[in-house]
Amino acid sequence: MNYLRSKFADIIGLVTKGQKRSVKAKKNILASFAIKGLSIAISLVLVPLTINYINASRYGIWLTLSSIVTWFSFFDIGFGNGLRNKFAEALAKGQEELARIYVSTTYAILIIIIGIVLVIFISINPFLNWARILNTSSDMSDELRLLALIVFVFFCLRFVFQLITTVLTANQEPAKASFFNLLGSLFSLIVIFILTKTTSGNLIYLGTALSIAPVLVLAASSIWFYKHGYKMYSPSFKYVRFSFARNLMSLGIKFFVIQIAALILFNTNNIIITQLFGPAEVTTFNVSFKLFSVVTMVFSIIATPLWSAFTEAFVKNDFDWIKSTLSKMRIIWYLLIGCTILLLFSSPVLYKWWVGDKVQVPFALSVAMSSYVIVYIWQTIHVFFLNGIGKIKLQLYLVVFSGLVNIPLAIFLGKKMGLVGITLTSTMLFIIMGIVFSVQTQKILNRTAVNIWNK
Repeated sequence: MNYLRSKFADIIGLVTKGQKRSVKAKKNILASFAIKGLSIAISLVLVPLTINYINASRYGIWLTLSSIVTWFSFFDIGFGNGLRNKFAEALAKGQEELARIYVSTTYAILIIIIGIVLVIFISINPFLNWARILNTSSDMSDELRLLALIVFVFFCLRFVFQLITTVLTANQEPAKASFFNLLGSLFSLIVIFILTKTTSGNLIYLGTALSIAPVLVLAASSIWFYKHGYKMYSPSFKYVRFSFARNLMSLGIKFFVIQIAALILFNTNNIIITQLFGPAEVTTFNVSFKLFSVVTMVFSIIATPLWSAFTEAFVKNDFDWIKSTLSKMRIIWYLLIGCTILLLFSSPVLYKWWVGDKVQVPFALSVAMSSYVIVYIWQTIHVFFLNGIGKIKLQLYLVVFSGLVNIPLAIFLGKKMGLVGITLTSTMLFIIMGIVFSVQTQKILNRTAVNIWNK
């Protein structure tokens, strides 16, 4: 018993000792592991539950439509990431009123932008042929048009309400932001489970359930935090300064372009697969992706608190802390490579246990997906540092290039190698980015970065 108490005390000591910035990051990482662990479990349960509710082909339609709607997230024009960095900088300098101005101004601008976008979408939606866009039968046109409207309306609401997660993350409290996602996923799981018991497979019910849950959670959470712990930063008309939009945009516009290119990299695969192979193959691809994304989620839990921590450390010229943290992140990368390989060889059994015989995932696709995960994590280590310190011009050029190359290369390799070819496209692009960003990081830390390497 005394031995256990001693070990527990040692673990607590590891968390509570060190610089204030490091302690805060470690506490959020531990909390995020518990929260994200539950979120991952819920998301994994949702896949077979949803497939059983509406079948694999309709699930592929839902995934593709969701990807298309996600494209509209770039209409924040980079203000979200601009707020994340500027808010963190203001806090590091003790300028709380400036932080509130940034928050209030960002809310005001995004409400105006998304209001205009919503009006435009409602106007053109009746004329969009969703059955053709999603490569499915024409008798689903009316159903898909209504589904698209429902999903887009709730997406717009979420677009604004999710700024609370940006504020929390900028204040190095991503665990609280992750908790919202957990509640939204749990709510969705409960509603869909009820649907499976009370209705036959219905895309409209599914889309409404999965769209409304996160909005309700984010709205309630925003009200709670802005009335309690974050009251001093709560958005207010009094603190809206459109003249400060330029400060947010100076960095935000670069993030905006990067977001567009990233959307092409991450959210066009489902559409390419739908057009080349049909909606059912989207389900196959996403089952594999979701299994291996468990590894990237684990890494995200560790890395997310560090973005704003890097911002604070860079503002205060604490390069020793930055170097030490990046060194530890690379060690974690090696450990995650081992976990990915173990997951790869376990994948046939895991697929069987998880989704049964409804979805058959080729082992070659799993190999390609595991390779993608490994290179993605490597480049993300350095991207989080570069994003945190605002040195993203080189990233902007490289991500735009990758976005332009991704679609034609994915189509070419997809026709040659199927789903494996589409996955390898992303892998090759992330290898290039990972090499370049790691070189840039070393140049900045060694104080040898000049020209584009230091912008």
